[in-house]
Amino acid sequence: MGGDPESPAGDARSSVVQSALERYQGPLVRYVARILADVDRSADVVQETFLRLWASDHPPAGPALGQWLYTVARNLALDVRRKERRMNPLSEVQLAVTADVGDGPDAQAERDESVQLALEALKSLSENQQEVVRLKFQHHFSYKEIAGITGLSVTNVGFLLHTALKKLRQQMTHDGTAERGLRVQP
Repeated sequence: MGGDPESPAGDARSSVVQSALERYQGPLVRYVARILADVDRSADVVQETFLRLWASDHPPAGPALGQWLYTVARNLALDVRRKERRMNPLSEVQLAVTADVGDGPDAQAERDESVQLALEALKSLSENQQEVVRLKFQHHFSYKEIAGITGLSVTNVGFLLHTALKKLRQQMTHDGTAERGLRVQP
C-alpha cells in the first residue's frame, strides 16, 4: 500500500498525485457526473480514484496515467450506478451553436429548437456509443486510450464511433438541424 508521506518516496508520490489532481480532477468529475448524473457523488468517486492512485504500489507514469485514472473512475462509477440501479440521462451534453453577431430573436429561437433536436438525437444513441463519443470529442482520447478505459477493443471503439456519428448525421440532416448551423460537441 502507499508509503510514508514523510519519506522521499512519499514526497515523490505526493508530487505525482498533486500533479494528477491539477490536471485531471475537473475533467474526471465531469466525465463521472455524466455516468452518475450527480455531481456530488461523482466528486466522491473521483476522490476515491485519487486515493487509489496514492495507495498504488506501482502508479502509472506519463500518458498511461490519464488512461489509468479514467479507467478506475469509470469502473468505480459503474459500480456505484449498479448498486443504485440508476440510468444516466444524457441531460448535460455540451452543444456549441455557431451564431452570427446581432442575431435576432428568431435566429435564437431556431437555434434553441436545433439544440433540442440534437439532444434528442444524442439520446437515441446506445449507452456505449454515448460514452465513446464523449471520451473522443469531449476528453480528446485516442481510440487506443478509449479502448483501455472502456475495456473494448480498438476495432469496437472505431465501429461504435463510426455508427454513432453516422446515426447523428442522418438524424440531424433529416431533422434539418445540420442546415441550421448547429455543431454538436459531445
